[in-house]
Amino acid sequence: MTRKSTVSQMIMFSLPLCGIWPGKSIVLIIRMFWIFAAVFIEFCHYYYFFTHLSSQYFFNLVDCFCTSLAHGKVIIKLILFWINQQKLMEIMALIADDWKDCANSDIGVHVTMEKAKISDRISKIIILLNSLSVISYCSEIILADADVTKTAELPYINNMKFPFNINTQNMYRFVLIAEFLHMFMSNWTSGLVNAMILILVFHVGGQIEILQSWLSKLTISEIGNKEESIVTAINKIIRKHQKIIKFSENIEALYTYISLILFAANTLSICMLGFIIITAIDSPDAVNLIIKCLLFFTTTNLEAFIYCYAGEYLSNKSKAIGLATYNSPWYTLRPKDSRVLLFIILRSQKQLTLTAGTIIELSFVSFTSIMNASGSYLSMLLAMQ
Repeated sequence: MTRKSTVSQMIMFSLPLCGIWPGKSIVLIIRMFWIFAAVFIEFCHYYYFFTHLSSQYFFNLVDCFCTSLAHGKVIIKLILFWINQQKLMEIMALIADDWKDCANSDIGVHVTMEKAKISDRISKIIILLNSLSVISYCSEIILADADVTKTAELPYINNMKFPFNINTQNMYRFVLIAEFLHMFMSNWTSGLVNAMILILVFHVGGQIEILQSWLSKLTISEIGNKEESIVTAINKIIRKHQKIIKFSENIEALYTYISLILFAANTLSICMLGFIIITAIDSPDAVNLIIKCLLFFTTTNLEAFIYCYAGEYLSNKSKAIGLATYNSPWYTLRPKDSRVLLFIILRSQKQLTLTAGTIIELSFVSFTSIMNASGSYLSMLLAMQ
């Protein structure tokens, strides 16, 4: 087994580029770049917003607000990761320990490798979708290549106003390329953070499956007749359960406020995008506006679904610990040994969960409520039109 972590090499390489890896000298420079870029982009968004505050620019103003919100969401994710990077280091250390522990077990190697492969596929798909959405969003403006000398107000990928004059074609193209690269990096980073939560919960799920396997084999015939062997096996199970709990708590600490910001920003974005879609139906440029908004709408909902799926997956897996303990052959053990398993059952009744700011539990119920609220809002707009 050459691999030593559930986190792929692509993710490990990308983390320092987002300023998320301590101990590397380049991280501080990268963080300064992200902060400077975010401040400049937000300034350009609000500069456009306040200089075009008129009803004739209504669609552009709403689009400007949505893109500003999306850029702000990315930098807030990064800042929260930077603040809680010690939790990430603890998580990575626990992953490394789990891979070392499973090296001598066939079931351990099989489960961890399976979860690692699933994590790789899903992380690649998420990052690819984020990258493709940027390319499709930017391609129209880039390919149009507006003439600087013949255009009164130059079109940009996002609705922004720069604090300097752009009076040459080469300068205009440079600005478009820089804008595209920043959007691409921002969406790549957002996809990376979203993929990480799935990678971490899949790793926990794999460790829970290993724990279930140990519980199913907790018999005298499987372990041996020595009293010390049973005690050792039970202690091993308890330590594994404690590590799973610690790992889940670290994920919660790392992602709880990221989830809260994401849900608040996505709710606002969904409302704004829904409003644009409904009001754009009768406009002459309806098709382009609706396609552009639907791309944004889809990626926003996909992001919410990823977090809710992660919470649902972890919750369901944690329920399985108590069931596996109850279904284990505890009746073949001595009473004083089987009583120890009661503590695992009792602890398992308190489920492992992920929350948004310790306010909303991340689950399919939460995602469904968001979708219902969005549907109700769109229905209301259609009725009012």
